[in-house]
Amino acid sequence: MKINDEIEVWLLEQADEKVSSFCSGLLPGTENILGIKTPVLKAYAKTIAKNPDKADFLESLPHKYFEENQLHAFVVALEKDFDRCMELTEKFLPYIDNWGTCDQFSPAVFKKNTDRLLPYALKWTDSDRVFTIRFGIGMLMRYFLDDKFETRFADKVAAVTNGEYYVMMMKAWYFATALAKQYDAVIPYIEEKRLDKVSHNKAIQKAVESYRINNEQKEYLRTLRIK
Repeated sequence: MKINDEIEVWLLEQADEKVSSFCSGLLPGTENILGIKTPVLKAYAKTIAKNPDKADFLESLPHKYFEENQLHAFVVALEKDFDRCMELTEKFLPYIDNWGTCDQFSPAVFKKNTDRLLPYALKWTDSDRVFTIRFGIGMLMRYFLDDKFETRFADKVAAVTNGEYYVMMMKAWYFATALAKQYDAVIPYIEEKRLDKVSHNKAIQKAVESYRINNEQKEYLRTLRIK
């Protein structure tokens, strides 16, 4: 049996209607959700990653089921060679169509190669695809808000003009996290209202809810909401 057929048989065997209904509520608009929990998919992804025919699965885009995309993301995330991982990532990104797959897709090799990752992350934020933009912002948030932070990265995120909901929510998440980690450098973006209204107010809301923001900062942020 070919690997794609094996994977489909496995997926259909694992399908759970209750889990599918729950996931559908979290991922509005996402179709063909079989209902398989993430830990189960990640465990199976390790098996696929060891299969000599895994390339056949990774090249069979687009996939039919949400869980196939999840498996694809988890298999690519296990790739240890940066160049190969990036090649697979670039091929896969245009097919990501939901925030779940986007946000859970996190190749381990990126953490060890942030300097090489950076130009890709910056490029992805310029995409015309919602979840490619979201992924790019997510990489800047994950790897470039600590010792590698530069205000030009915040400039890049602030300059994203795509008004899609999932982009604006990621911009908000980025700036809320940035306020927690780089408050002095990032507060001017809020004071000067450099974000769209939705991202601006959501960033403040998330920051105010964060335990990493002190009470004095929270009180000040509340005064900066756009009505």
